[in-house]
Amino acid sequence: NWGKKHKRKRMTTYQYNLNTSRVTPLSDQTESWKRHFAGADLVIEAVFENLELKRKIIQQVEDVTPDHCVFATNTSAIPIADIAAPGDEVKRPENIVGMHYFSPVPSMPLLEIIPHAGTSEEALATAFAVGNKQGKTCVVVKDVPGFYVNRCLGPILVEVSALVKEGVPLEKLDMAMKKFGMPVGPITLIDEVGVDVASKVSSYLSSADLGVRMGGGDISLMSNMVEKGWLGRKSKQGFFTYTGKKGKTIGPEVTSFIKEFTGGKVSDLSETDIQDRIASRLVNEAAKCLEDEIIENPVDGDIGLVFGIGFAPFKGGPFRYLDSVGVSSYVDRMNGFADTLGAQFEPCQLLKDYAASGKKFH
Repeated sequence: NWGKKHKRKRMTTYQYNLNTSRVTPLSDQTESWKRHFAGADLVIEAVFENLELKRKIIQQVEDVTPDHCVFATNTSAIPIADIAAPGDEVKRPENIVGMHYFSPVPSMPLLEIIPHAGTSEEALATAFAVGNKQGKTCVVVKDVPGFYVNRCLGPILVEVSALVKEGVPLEKLDMAMKKFGMPVGPITLIDEVGVDVASKVSSYLSSADLGVRMGGGDISLMSNMVEKGWLGRKSKQGFFTYTGKKGKTIGPEVTSFIKEFTGGKVSDLSETDIQDRIASRLVNEAAKCLEDEIIENPVDGDIGLVFGIGFAPFKGGPFRYLDSVGVSSYVDRMNGFADTLGAQFEPCQLLKDYAASGKKFH
């Protein structure tokens, strides 16, 4: 990323050389790695999602770092409490915290910081200071499955699968949500994030603690695509087939796959209904996160979803959006969906309370 900035004249040669001089590439095969780590104040781990491996790395790092060194894990799914559970591998659980970056890391401004019950105030403050120094906007969230942003993303993925199952064309889904204000539509988003990642998130959250809020769809849509090797843009094939830098089309194979998935159904659902069904699943989950104190306040909730998944920025985030359209009318809209489509649309208690009292989030 520095190389790109330098090439585009957005970074001076001096600054480029200064930055790169501060990077020391190491591996566990490098004899001197222990000496380099001996003075570390914070270590960020970003290996793949495997609890045993993460705890093994903590053990190796704790053996060579000073007692005050904070260990930050970049997990997107494993509970921080499980990673930090005291045992043979973990001697300093109070120094362990989650720092969840979003991909692509250089351009995504959000950083979720996740303390577990035993994380010290010093470790939390250190993670926050480092995140700020990296230029990230930090929000502190509770240690629950999916944390905040992915937890809100889960119900959207399920609803998208439900709409596809009903026969809503893929291009129509994307166009409707772009008109709502999203930077990209949900089909494009899944391809960009990775169909395998979206499948893993939806599968994980479906077996977590969200209950009926992850119901109403058919997430085998994505798992079947993963089996075919259709992983999205990174494999040149997802819902779209990618050619060159910007070319993308829906090919005959995908058309046939979708036809089989829908049973040949074609839906003429209105653009407004598509927007409200997808947005309400996200908004309701965001409100539920506030109700359950997963986020501290509506401001953090708005920042998290605008910077984390690009929730219609000009609407100001889910809580600003609720204030602008009116919580009472939005709850009525959701109740209408719940009556016809199922309990996955039932508003959370916090939304019902705000609707009854006329209270606003901001």
